[in-house]
Amino acid sequence: MTSKKVTMLVNVNDKIGHINPEIYGHFSEHLGRCIYEGIYVGENSPIPNIEGMRTDIIDAFKQIKVPVLRWPGGCFADEYHWKDGIGPKENRKSIINTNWGGVTENNSFGTHEFLKFCELVGCQPYINGNVGSGTVQEMSEWIEYITSDATSPMTELRRVNGQDKAWKLKYLGVGNESWGCGGFMRPEKYVDEYRQFQSYCKNHSGNTLYKIACGPNATDYNWTEIIMKNIDPNFVNGIDFHYYTVPEWNNKGQATVFSDEAYYKVLESANNIDTIITRHTEIMNRYDPDNKVGLVVGEWGCWYDVEEGTNPGFLYQQNTMRDAIVAGMELNTFNRHSKRVVMANLAQAVNVLQSVILTEGETMVKTPTYHVFDLYKEHQDADAVYCYTDFVTEYNNVPFVTSSASEKNGRLTITMTNASLTEAADIECTLAGIHCTNVNASVLTEEVHAYNDFDTPERVTIKSLPAEIADNKLSLTLPPCSVVSVALS
Repeated sequence: MTSKKVTMLVNVNDKIGHINPEIYGHFSEHLGRCIYEGIYVGENSPIPNIEGMRTDIIDAFKQIKVPVLRWPGGCFADEYHWKDGIGPKENRKSIINTNWGGVTENNSFGTHEFLKFCELVGCQPYINGNVGSGTVQEMSEWIEYITSDATSPMTELRRVNGQDKAWKLKYLGVGNESWGCGGFMRPEKYVDEYRQFQSYCKNHSGNTLYKIACGPNATDYNWTEIIMKNIDPNFVNGIDFHYYTVPEWNNKGQATVFSDEAYYKVLESANNIDTIITRHTEIMNRYDPDNKVGLVVGEWGCWYDVEEGTNPGFLYQQNTMRDAIVAGMELNTFNRHSKRVVMANLAQAVNVLQSVILTEGETMVKTPTYHVFDLYKEHQDADAVYCYTDFVTEYNNVPFVTSSASEKNGRLTITMTNASLTEAADIECTLAGIHCTNVNASVLTEEVHAYNDFDTPERVTIKSLPAEIADNKLSLTLPPCSVVSVALS
C-alpha cells in the first residue's frame, strides 16, 4: 500500500463559527418503512417498544445524540392534514399516500406520537407545515394545538386527546419544496404565501417559533435571491436548502454494485455542496450581513436506485463505505460553513435513502453512515476553528483528504476522510492556540463496497487508530477509504 503526506494546520484561536447540534439532525417522512415498520411498530407489537416506538431505535438515536428530527415530510407534508392524525386511532382517517407508493396511510402515527418519540430520544421536533394543499387557518390551529396553554377549542381538543400540558416547539417549516412537489410555485408566489402563513403562526404561552421558509433546490440561486430580497429578516429565521448526492438523476446506479469511476463520481457530487453552499451564502450575505437568517440543509444524502424486489416508491437502499465517506465529507463541509449553516437533516433516518438505521422485523442494523455520526458527535455545540488541509486532488474535483475541527472546553476534535481507494494519507498536523498532550483516534474503514446487513450487522464498525502527539504536532495515518475522528486534550 502506498501513501501520500498531507500537511494540516489547526488554529484554535481562529474561530470560524459555532457548530449548532442541529447540524447533526435527521429527517423522518411518511415514506416507505421510515415510520411504519421503522420508528413505529404499534403498542401491541412483540418488538420491544414504548407506546409503539421501537426501544432499540430510541437507544440508537440517543447514542449518536440526535439533536433534531424533521417530520412529517418531505413531499408528504404538503398533503398532510394534521387533524387526521389525532384522537383515538380507530377513528383516524385513512388516506392514500399519493407521493410514495400509493399505499394506505392510516394516520396511527401523528402529532402526539411524533412529539412523544422526540421526548424519548431527547431531541428537538421540527415540524413541516402544509402550504401546498393546506390553509392558513389549519397551520395556525396546529401551532395553537401544540404550544398554547390557554383555554380554546384547540387546546381543549388536545386535552381531550390526552395531553394536558402544551409542548414546546421551536422549529417550524412553512411548506416544503414549494418549487416542486409542494406546489410548483415561482419564488415570487411562494414569498407572498410565506408572508401570509407565518404571520398567523403565533408564539403562544412563552413558546418561540424558529420559522423556516422553503429555500432553494440545489443550484437554484435565483430562488435564494428572491427569498432574501423579499422576506424581512424579522419574519424568517432560516431558509431550507435541499441537495442530494446524485451524479445523474436518470442513472443513479446501485447502492452496493459500482465501479471505481462511479465511486469517485458520487464523491465529486458530494464535494460540490461546498461550492453551492458558498454561493448561496454569498447571496444571503448581501441581504443579511448580520447573519440573522440561517441556512438549513433540510434534506441531504445519497440517492440511488432502490434495492431489487422492493417497492420503487419506498426508496429503500443499502448503505456502504462509499456512503460513509460522503457523510464524512459533507458533515465536514457543514462544520466549516457553521457561521451560516445552522441545521442539516440527513435523508432519511430509517429504511429510506441514506439512512442511519435499517430494520427487518425485530432486527435492527446500524449502517456505516450511523457510525460516521457516532464519530462526529463531539462536534455538536463546539466552536468550529480554522483547519487547513493540503489540497491534493484524488479524482477530478474530489479531494484526497477533507477535514474540519472544533474546540469545546479545552477539548479539540478533528475529523477527516480519506477518499482514495488505494493510498493511505500520512497526516502531519500542527496545532496552534492550544496545548495538547493526550490523543485518541478512531476510524471507520473497510473495502468500499462493504455494508452491514441482517446477517452481518457489524462488518463495518468503529475501531481504534494509532496516533501520536509530540511538540503540539499530531501524526497519524488514515487508511484508504476511511473516516477518522481524533480527540485531543
